[in-house]
Amino acid sequence: MENADVFLGLHDFLERMRQPSASDFVKSIKSFIVSFSNNSPDPERDSAQVQEFLSKMEMAFRAHPLWAGCSEEELDSAGEGLEKYVMTKLFTRVFASLPDDVRVDEQLSEKMSLIQQFVRPENLDIKPTFQNETSWLLAQKELQKINMYKAPRDKLVCILNCCKVINNLLFNASVASNDNPPGADEFLPVLILVAIKANPPQLHSNLLYIQRYRRQSRLVGEQAYFFTNMLSAESFISNIDAKLLSMEENEYEKNMEFARALLFGLSSDSDSQSSRSNQNSGNNPEAESKSKERDTAIQTEVSETKYGSNDVYAKDESLIMKIPSLSDIENRGAAKLLKEDSVSQVFREFPYLFANVGDLTVSDVEDLLNNYKQVVFKYVCLSKGLGVATPSLPPSSYQAHVQPVQEHDTAVEQNDELQKQIGTMNSSSKVSHEYENKLVQDETMVPQEEGRTQSMSAKEHVLQH
Repeated sequence: MENADVFLGLHDFLERMRQPSASDFVKSIKSFIVSFSNNSPDPERDSAQVQEFLSKMEMAFRAHPLWAGCSEEELDSAGEGLEKYVMTKLFTRVFASLPDDVRVDEQLSEKMSLIQQFVRPENLDIKPTFQNETSWLLAQKELQKINMYKAPRDKLVCILNCCKVINNLLFNASVASNDNPPGADEFLPVLILVAIKANPPQLHSNLLYIQRYRRQSRLVGEQAYFFTNMLSAESFISNIDAKLLSMEENEYEKNMEFARALLFGLSSDSDSQSSRSNQNSGNNPEAESKSKERDTAIQTEVSETKYGSNDVYAKDESLIMKIPSLSDIENRGAAKLLKEDSVSQVFREFPYLFANVGDLTVSDVEDLLNNYKQVVFKYVCLSKGLGVATPSLPPSSYQAHVQPVQEHDTAVEQNDELQKQIGTMNSSSKVSHEYENKLVQDETMVPQEEGRTQSMSAKEHVLQH
């Protein structure tokens, strides 16, 4: 299942649907999508209908000459292709289709936004051996990709990738410290913390969507295990309180109050005060001075309420209130770098840094370009996050010869590049989600007259229908 043949199975499925003998299948699929879309949302009924339709169609595949002599893997791939195609078409109709689901998404996201301001690994009883928040960033990024896809399997892959990263990090940490291999008791707390820090969009609706529309016969084994853990993580986060975070009730409430003030209160006060200040500053300098004093008093009050003068987290609060600029961070890092005993060891992950032009070969170009893009992306994100303008650089020889492109074309290219970075469920598979999504989005099955079928782009299909 978890290999390139599965991904290529989607292409094989679409190719078979173009055959004249598949016209009945095409009509059945289109008829189901149209009739389903015309009904009002009812998650339980919708789930049952989709599961029943997929099951019947897969049985029909097995009895049809188009799949005569095919292996179980090929038949399973056809089922995967069918599920992806159908659910991509029905996505806007079934995803977060009820107001209650949307409300839970908002509440869960708000709670994670608050808790991530103060939660620490020790609050979830994560052993010091396994505490490595920097390495967990990769797991967070995998989980945050969940809203980039429409098919249930693709969303599930994001969860599986996140869980596998955590599993590997825990295992490596246990080996390095000669500790016992990690089990569920070690894995789940880290997954909970990663989910809180990642705060993936619409987590509740995404989990419900996978539960309802992922083919039930395929949600087994490792997939079922990791998905069940993610459901447990969501449930834990929804019910988080002082006891679950190993905190005193008073400390927990103060942390939550400070987080609310930081995320909502201070920003609202700052906006309103700024607006009033802009309106009155020209006419009333005294009012402007009082406004600034009031803002300072609010910040001081919040700080004292949260920490007190002797609290060990006072340094963290001061960092939150005053974010260093990008240049300050760079200068600080450069100063530390000068103190390193072996600078070359620090840059061992960047093999081209000390290379000369003559050392490079044609085969190095692609690797260099990928490294360059990653560095630029991280640097720009850091600049934006700190609110610092990215410095302008003189145009390269490449930029000087490139003709300006329309904004739409640039967005398409950026999206294609982003899709190429998406990983698969198995590290041995080199075919990304981008390949699958392109097939489903660009290939729309439309029966022709005289028993033939043709393929047209999704855009052309919309225009004609």
